[in-house]
Parts: sequence; structure tokens; C-alpha cells
Amino acid sequence: MRARELYALMIGAIVPRPIAFVSTLSADGVANCAPFSYFMGVSSQPPILAISVGVRRDGRPKDTAANIRATGEFVVNVVDVALAQACVQASAEVEPEVDEFLLAGLEKQPSELVRPPRIAASPVQMECRLERCLEIGAAPQHLILGEVLRFHVAERVWKDGAIDIAALDPLGRLGGELYAHQREPFAIPRPERAR
Repeated sequence: MRARELYALMIGAIVPRPIAFVSTLSADGVANCAPFSYFMGVSSQPPILAISVGVRRDGRPKDTAANIRATGEFVVNVVDVALAQACVQASAEVEPEVDEFLLAGLEKQPSELVRPPRIAASPVQMECRLERCLEIGAAPQHLILGEVLRFHVAERVWKDGAIDIAALDPLGRLGGELYAHQREPFAIPRPERAR
């Protein structure tokens, strides 16, 4: 299969994917934010996240990967349905000197432990320090592992000591230009441990 066909197969089969709206700062202090749906939690002790960042069409590293490698810091902002349009606007491939916060009409919120700003409208923000970056494949993809140094959770999505999924209303990425959100979550009890 060709690269484009493989990509379409992967994004169509691995669904829904959460979206990491990653904010960074360049070494020169230019703010950047961009969405990535190749994103997951890796561990909780310590809290480690993984984000896969490709390259630009011309083969140069995307600003997110370049900034994280240069500074060692980033913020993962969770995307809810209210942030959908801004998320898509910030996905535009623009030159490194363009501030995507301005491009997408997003308000910056200062972080507490890292230099990159948070996306103020995001209901959950995770300030991260680079743990390691692996180059994978011929392109290459940058697999970025980051340790969460501080969590920020909006009161409106926090209930009884946990995140309320209905209040969070997270946006999920599907294939092509399709997105999804969860309106009717359901529970399936786990079996008890064998004794």
C-alpha cells in the first residue's frame, strides 16, 4: 500500500481518537498550538503521555516537535466540542513565526511550571516536560513522551473526585474530516477477580 492509503486505513480503523491540542513555545518565544490525534496515556506512576507528530509536507519537522525538542516543555490541552472549530483552524500548516493562538482566536493562559501557555478554554490542561523523543519510520514520525508535571481541571467537569465525561464532552477524531462526541456513555461492570 502507498503511504496515503496506509494513513487513511490507520485513521479510519483506529477510532475514536482523543485529541491532544498541544501548546508550545519556540526557542525565540513564538507561541504555537496544534492538534494531534495520535495521542494516548502511557502510565500513571509517573503520569506519562505519548504524542506522535509527523513532518510537514516539505519534510521539515512540524513546529510542535521542533519546539518540544528545543525547549523540553509543552502543554496538552484536552479538546471538548466547544473547541472543535478552533482546533481545526489551528491545524493549518503555517510558518514557524505564526502564532496559532491568534490564528484560531484562542486566549492564552499562563502555565505554572512550564513556559508554554495553556489554552484558556480547554477543560483539562496538562503541563508537561519532555521525557524522550523517538524518531520512527522513514518520514520520520516523532514519538514524544512527556511527564505531566501539573494537571488543571475546570470545576465544571470535576464531580465527586473524578472527571464527569458528560460535562467534559470530549471531541474524538475519526477518519477523513469526521469528528465525534460521546453523548450517551454506558457502563459495563467488570467481572470480579477470581478467588
